[in-house]
Amino acid sequence: MKRYQKATLSVVAVLLLVLAGLLISGYLNYKELINERPLAAVISQAKENPSYVEIEEIDPFFIEAILAIEDPAFYEHGGIRLSNIIEAFFTNVIEHEYAMGGSTISQQLCKNLYFNQKKQLLRKVSELYFVHDIESMLEKDEILELYLNVIYFGDGYYGIKEACEGYFHTTPDQLTKAQATMLAGLPQAPANYQLSDGYELAKKRQKQVLEAMVEQEVITEKEMRTIYKEAVES
Repeated sequence: MKRYQKATLSVVAVLLLVLAGLLISGYLNYKELINERPLAAVISQAKENPSYVEIEEIDPFFIEAILAIEDPAFYEHGGIRLSNIIEAFFTNVIEHEYAMGGSTISQQLCKNLYFNQKKQLLRKVSELYFVHDIESMLEKDEILELYLNVIYFGDGYYGIKEACEGYFHTTPDQLTKAQATMLAGLPQAPANYQLSDGYELAKKRQKQVLEAMVEQEVITEKEMRTIYKEAVES
């Protein structure tokens, strides 16, 4: 029994050392990036994009859809979900690679502003420091607005305006419910779901979005079935 306890304590000690090392390395990486490109300047540059739209110009139903599938507690948490981070950390240590995420919208925004899309554990840790800055600097609506303007929807479309115009020849405030729920599913894996060659997968993803909206009591099951049956042509 004592031998087992000692072994357990040793494993815990090693994991804590690994975690401490990651936190330090992540902070140093964050400091290097933030010194090279201050957050205020990066945000200002994003807003200067001709395709940038304010949150009031985006269909509310689309916003509800993407919140339901990506981050239902967005307005309640402080930018991170601790349980997901702990789960991701232990999974990654066991797998010896970046195996899972659990990102909030704030984390995804940081990733899009400062990092490439390659999954790395160090990047994930660095994100936490950026999230703290973003959540301190911006209101929740401002974070969501930035996120919707920088995320990738596939087929070369960055941001909600480009996606609406490119896929449906419409504007972000004129989306149908079927179009809105289709678009809301794309950012998770745009290379797989982009409508040019991934329409069938995108429809399956749309169903997940609709089911999440039912679960969040945004729509009813009857509404879900009606929306899902509606044709979405690009």
